[in-house]
Amino acid sequence: MEGGAAVTAEKAAESASYTYWVREVSRDAAPLPVPKKIDPADLTNQPNQAHLGSAWNRAGTWEEKNLNKWATDRIKELLVSMGSMEFSGGKAEITEVTRCSGDAFLVTVRNKKRVGYTYELTLKVKGEWHIGGEKKKMKGHIDVPEFSFGELDDLQIDVKLSEDKDVLPQDKQRMSQDLKLFLQPLREKLLQFEEELKAR
Repeated sequence: MEGGAAVTAEKAAESASYTYWVREVSRDAAPLPVPKKIDPADLTNQPNQAHLGSAWNRAGTWEEKNLNKWATDRIKELLVSMGSMEFSGGKAEITEVTRCSGDAFLVTVRNKKRVGYTYELTLKVKGEWHIGGEKKKMKGHIDVPEFSFGELDDLQIDVKLSEDKDVLPQDKQRMSQDLKLFLQPLREKLLQFEEELKAR
């Protein structure tokens, strides 16, 4: 009798313990999954999930694309196209973008597109002003320190004029102030660049 009691106690202990590989169905257990055959027509009728980025990146994980070449060329093109500006005592124009250094990129992360850039510029300017009844030609450059995506409201420029002994310091000061008026059209061109970058 003792042997039978030991076997019964052992079976009770086994049934009370948790073992995930045991497939004994009890009344409170969830039903086993039933396999279902997939119809090829169902696969073609599924909505196509739009994804951004490369074909290899269907999951939309991190992907970064370098846009430096396009961005540098486009910034130069936009800024040279600004034309000349008229001031109360003369006019000036941006003739060349002598330095355009920085990075522009497009990042796809979690199937969302994000763009960004950081650039520094130096623009060559020339102009002429009416000073003391005669025309004075002046050359110089406008430096645009580092600026980035979404920060164009804080854009600043530094104006440096070439040395000219015939121009008095107060006249140079006035020319510098006039050239600082390029800030607003410059900001507008860079905002246009930002919009084109976002659309890529």
